[in-house]
Amino acid sequence: MFPPRSRKAFTLIELLVVIAIIAVLIGLLLPAVQKVREAANRLQCANNLKQIGLGLQNYHSALNQFPNGYVDKQKAVANPMDLGHGWGWAVTLLPFMEQENLYKQINRGMPILDLSHQATVASVLKSYLCPSDNNGESFVPSGITQKVGPSNYVALFGTGEISEDPGRGDGVFYRNSNTRIADILDGTSNTICVGERSSNLLKCTWVGVIPGALSIPPLNPGPIEPGHPLIMGHTGVWDPAKPPHTPNSKNAHVDDFWSRHVSGVNFLLCDGSVRMINNSINPQTWAALGTRSSGEIVNLD
Repeated sequence: MFPPRSRKAFTLIELLVVIAIIAVLIGLLLPAVQKVREAANRLQCANNLKQIGLGLQNYHSALNQFPNGYVDKQKAVANPMDLGHGWGWAVTLLPFMEQENLYKQINRGMPILDLSHQATVASVLKSYLCPSDNNGESFVPSGITQKVGPSNYVALFGTGEISEDPGRGDGVFYRNSNTRIADILDGTSNTICVGERSSNLLKCTWVGVIPGALSIPPLNPGPIEPGHPLIMGHTGVWDPAKPPHTPNSKNAHVDDFWSRHVSGVNFLLCDGSVRMINNSINPQTWAALGTRSSGEIVNLD
């Protein structure tokens, strides 16, 4: 008879060593995976802005102007009051973003909150969402009871406080604006068109300035504002005693710009190019990027 074979197995110590080695390897691998994933997300976000830029350029080619920041019955420029209906720039852009079928379901002569628009305005459009954010569902803005579709991209109003005078933006987009490329005297490569805002600063929408909607800051306590920041943002006025909030500022308000990317925020310039602007940008340069024709000298290189 043959002698019984002895069964070989790991000892407890050997097993613990193998588990420890695997844990170390996973710990080394995870940051690299997350870094690659974030790089891909940042690239996709930049591509979204690039597509928005192409849509804006095609819109301008067709109508010889950029879309209105939002459309309102208020004809007085220097009046903070809005009369509705408030449909925003991103709605006007839908046919140029391969969303013509969705656009045809919208009657811009009717209020945004009309029941006929209930399903339409709650649509979630990937082209308007940054993949680094978790803002992928429709939501109900404060002050109203109807859901709207989310967006991570807001138009540049200029340097002033939007709610104080929404019809007097010194940027490209404001109430009933009709800005042309010829009006951007500071140069299209020196002027921001659209920028990024993540939902932890403020949940935004592609729909428009909704009558009754409010902008309540979830990140930093501050005053409750009307709904203009839901679709627009500003760079702030340059003041050496009180510099404006640069991208990702720890003191950011709802009308500022913010992203979940590392070290910066993606922006679309008026020439159609996309740049990531670093958090440490010079505040004076940052303010100058918000105006279309103020004569500042800007150097982004």
